[in-house]
Amino acid sequence: MTRRIPVIPTLLVLAAVAMMVRLGFWQLDRLHQKEALVEQLRANGSLPALVLTAGSSDETLLFRPATTDCRNPHDMQREGAGSAGTRYIVKCDGGLFVQLGTAANPGTVVSWSGGAAKGLVSQLPDHRSWVAAMRDPQPVQLMLVADPPLAGLAANIRPDPDSLSNNHLSYAVQWFLFAATALVIYGLALRKRLAAA
Repeated sequence: MTRRIPVIPTLLVLAAVAMMVRLGFWQLDRLHQKEALVEQLRANGSLPALVLTAGSSDETLLFRPATTDCRNPHDMQREGAGSAGTRYIVKCDGGLFVQLGTAANPGTVVSWSGGAAKGLVSQLPDHRSWVAAMRDPQPVQLMLVADPPLAGLAANIRPDPDSLSNNHLSYAVQWFLFAATALVIYGLALRKRLAAA
């Protein structure tokens, strides 16, 4: 009996492996893009202050010194801030957000009537699940992290470009491992099939 390699299953496995390898190289490209972005954002700290306005979603402005005029602050939000306790974020007229400061006690009552604020540009937290974020990607929503803090609160944790996640290398390694695993498993299955023929 002639031993033949099954054509369709082999082509399907090779196509899947090619896709996984391509995804691995895509993640390596993303790694270099993210590294370049982080370098740019590190340099932002030494740039002159800009006036941050509502509606800006340019992530290249992150970590840059900025000023704003927050009128009619409302919709106070409390967010966990790790060891700093709780951070307080308000929404200003027009939709701009300002992180006023932090408090050790999450029940701290905060009142602020608005006005001039200065600090660093950061990103408003997105509390959607990663699945929701993948289904409905939205532009970065910027906010001002006040420095000095406002409303009698303690200092904010200084936004840091190195805090940006850059796990593209591990994703690339995973895709390459998936491809190698698929080849090994298919190779073993094929050898078993051919030996039985």
